[in-house]
Amino acid sequence: MFVYKDYTGQVEVDVEAEMLFGRVLNINDVVTFQGKTVAEARQEFQNSVDDYLEFCEELGREPDRPFFCKLP
Repeated sequence: MFVYKDYTGQVEVDVEAEMLFGRVLNINDVVTFQGKTVAEARQEFQNSVDDYLEFCEELGREPDRPFFCKLP
């Protein structure tokens, strides 16, 4: 898992493609990233979050903020 600006990214491995890929969790919008190394995937995750926030700003809308389920 990666964390950046309160967003969390889940990482998975595609062994055949030799790639790491993932998505941002706990938001309604779809934000994805990929990389060939952990460092590259982490950087792409951060880039994707920054791009998402910038895109929302350009549209004039609030970005989704992560939501979490709290157990009793």
